Amino acid sequence: MAICTQCGQENPDAARFCNACAAPLVAPTGVGREQRKTVTVLFCDLTGSTALGEELDAEALRMVLAAYFERMKTIVERHAGSVEKFIGDAVMAVFGVPVAHEDDALRAVRSAAEMRDALPELGLLGRIGVMTGEVVTGTEERLATGDAVNVASRLESAAPPGEVLLGEATLELVRAAVEVEPVEPLELKGKTQPVSAYRLVQVRQAPERRHDAAFVGRARELALLREAWERVRAEQLCELVTVVGEAGVGKSRLVAEALAGVEATIVRGRCLPYGEGITYWPVVEVLKQLNEHPLEEAVSAAIRSLLGESEAATSAEEIAWAFRKTVERAAAERPLVIVFDDIQWGEETFVDLIEHVALLSSGASMLLLCIARPEIGERRPSWPVTLRLEPLTGDAVDQLIGERIPDALRERIARAAGGNPLFIEEMVAMAGDGNGDVVVPPTLQALLAARLDQLDTGQRDVLERGAIEGEVFHRSAVQALAPDESQVTPRLAALVRNQLIRPDRSQLVGDDGFRFRHLLIRDAAYQAVPKAIRAQLHESFAIWLGQHGAELVELDEILGYPSSRPAAIALSSA
Repeated sequence: MAICTQCGQENPDAARFCNACAAPLVAPTGVGREQRKTVTVLFCDLTGSTALGEELDAEALRMVLAAYFERMKTIVERHAGSVEKFIGDAVMAVFGVPVAHEDDALRAVRSAAEMRDALPELGLLGRIGVMTGEVVTGTEERLATGDAVNVASRLESAAPPGEVLLGEATLELVRAAVEVEPVEPLELKGKTQPVSAYRLVQVRQAPERRHDAAFVGRARELALLREAWERVRAEQLCELVTVVGEAGVGKSRLVAEALAGVEATIVRGRCLPYGEGITYWPVVEVLKQLNEHPLEEAVSAAIRSLLGESEAATSAEEIAWAFRKTVERAAAERPLVIVFDDIQWGEETFVDLIEHVALLSSGASMLLLCIARPEIGERRPSWPVTLRLEPLTGDAVDQLIGERIPDALRERIARAAGGNPLFIEEMVAMAGDGNGDVVVPPTLQALLAARLDQLDTGQRDVLERGAIEGEVFHRSAVQALAPDESQVTPRLAALVRNQLIRPDRSQLVGDDGFRFRHLLIRDAAYQAVPKAIRAQLHESFAIWLGQHGAELVELDEILGYPSSRPAAIALSSA
């Protein structure tokens, strides 16, 4: 039996809308594992609904509201958001629950724009507010709780009919992809200071990332890619090269440098993390750039169907064959480089297509250059990895940070970033002239949170318990903090494979030591633990430390980083 959260009416389990009040019956989300996390909250409410109720009889009104709720829910879920609850005519949606994505804020804003445009089609008018912030989720009450929820609701109430208002925290995450107009700071109920808000004008395609920082420390990797290209050109063959590394480590920059000056036709396709009809999105991008028109009718028919120029049915095998014939023809005329980015998001059919081309193409110089994050190994263990791009070290980090940053600040940035060029670049930019505090940019926080949310519960628990000890931690400490976990060692191995931690010298005889790949990962894991649970874990860790403190080789190494201090504070302290 399904209970309506609005009126309490009992309904059959299969019912989609309440028989009494027409509110959609939404299954609870985010129940089970309580977490602190940053999410984006969206509120959408109708305006003029009272007048609408006077114009329509109860049955007609119910149909209108049912269509409204269904349309809004469909839009939210298409962007991987969760409808948290319905309050009268209002819809509350959360993006980042139960699983976070690095672009949750952009997904919420895209949903808001679609909802705004869809309402007139339903003969309705509404207003929308969007805000990003930290909340607690996964409680038995299932609702996300936190200031972001209140501000999003207040922004919705303050928005003019037919408009969307964004909070400043949301804008910081989507600035490159939206056009907005600032409005006068809002005096919102419950807020002591005026709140900045921005009217959403339109959402545009996010631009490609610019490569403004210096290119350093990749001589060996650069040589490897250029050797592959010379081999392809000299032997007139097709070669598959895959560059794997964590987000921000410089994969795209390395590929751009390797292809600079290459005399070839270079085309690119990017896999999208979500959406409808995206299986062949990268293939379509490549075909449009090639602008090839195959002579063979069978090839041409499959390509036209793929491009939407024909309604003729075709199969995955026919598409792969036709794409291979098309790129072979292009490569026969001039050497060809095809760059497929973010293939960890590619669907199996697309990844099969890449293998089809790599294995069966012949007689033409063609380089298939794939870029992926470590998750490709989880999804496709057999995928051949040519180059694993590691973080920068030593002199390369110093060169990237630059001379204008004071030494003390340079050390804190280098330690927190762990050799990740994107993290270094973003934190240096936030440091301004080098005299201010360093704050971890919200874009990096979102990236790390999304990465951790991809872990299974067991791996996440182990990682969080390691974070309690600090940047360096021990297997026995994790086991002490998770006494019911019987797979600590295999889960630690999985975290090493996912490039979140690495083995490190143990400070305890007969134990295993580990170090977070960079300090920001440790802090993201640590901050996700609710404060009440965090306090309990610290007490358990104190007991463990009391039992093993005399055995420690270097006690200062373990206690050198205060476990209760996030990186944003540690970085800014002198």
